Amino acid sequence: MHILVTGGAGFIGSDLVRMALADRLPGLEGASVTVLDALTYSGNPQNLAAVAEHPHYAFVHGDIRDTGLLDRVLPGVDAIVHVAAESHVDRSVRDASVFVETNVVGTQRLLDAALRHDVRRVLHVSTDEVYGSIDAGAWAEDAPLTPGSPAAASKAGSDLLARSYHRFHGLDVRITRHSSAYGPHQAPEQRVARSITALLDDEPMPAAGDQVRDWVHVDDHCRGIALALTVGRPGEVYNIGGGDALTHGRLGELLVAAAGREPGSPQAAPERPSRELPGFEGRRAVDAAKARAELGWMPEVLIEAGLAETVRWYDEHRSWWAPLKERAAL
Repeated sequence: MHILVTGGAGFIGSDLVRMALADRLPGLEGASVTVLDALTYSGNPQNLAAVAEHPHYAFVHGDIRDTGLLDRVLPGVDAIVHVAAESHVDRSVRDASVFVETNVVGTQRLLDAALRHDVRRVLHVSTDEVYGSIDAGAWAEDAPLTPGSPAAASKAGSDLLARSYHRFHGLDVRITRHSSAYGPHQAPEQRVARSITALLDDEPMPAAGDQVRDWVHVDDHCRGIALALTVGRPGEVYNIGGGDALTHGRLGELLVAAAGREPGSPQAAPERPSRELPGFEGRRAVDAAKARAELGWMPEVLIEAGLAETVRWYDEHRSWWAPLKERAAL
């Protein structure tokens, strides 16, 4: 199988590529992988250094909105795993236009190109953010989409586009919606990575607030993507959630323990109660029962072990994250 991974130099995409080429993803053993990535702030070529010389790997630098480039890349591709997206909420609040361009327009052009070149299957990677906040429990796949930020709204728009191409064009599209992912190679502006790098630099961690997030290790997420691609049903949505819903405060405690710091390591105090902040989403969590039943997917990485392994990776790879942290002025 020849797979095109859009956004394959980012956090989730690069993990998927590395696992696929190491034959660690069910149903994708022996696959050839082409990465298409624009290498914006979230794409990092270093994330793919381990597979750069792999005989079944190719990299194409470019934008999913470039129809001419898509027409050159897609011939011979059997399946697309569409990870490329603008996703950082704070950036979307400052300027939503690039989110609409990449997430909505880019997805539309990719889907049109898939039709033109008879790509057999498209796996569209989405996020639990499209559901918005839930007071208790977890969202199922048939829940209404009530996104709370421009970033999430643009992702919801891309989800709806993807499903429409299945219904009206017969394109085999499947969608995964993952809860908050963590693991190695995550940019230090994201909460887990930012907290870890702060601990390693003896700085206060980000403010705890009173939000609750469900966490899934990036390897488990990528296994879910692979299973949805290979054994999922056309037109279906599958939630990929770790079942580890934690307050930000509890997450901070686990990270402090994983880093071997003293309990009570400082966290920055919010300027005002987080519930008063615009766009506040108290609880985000997804119900992964459908993925368990239909795909046979189960999270394999326990949260404590996953966080400890992630802390070790950042501790051993300061040269990877320190320049990114400095560039982002975190």
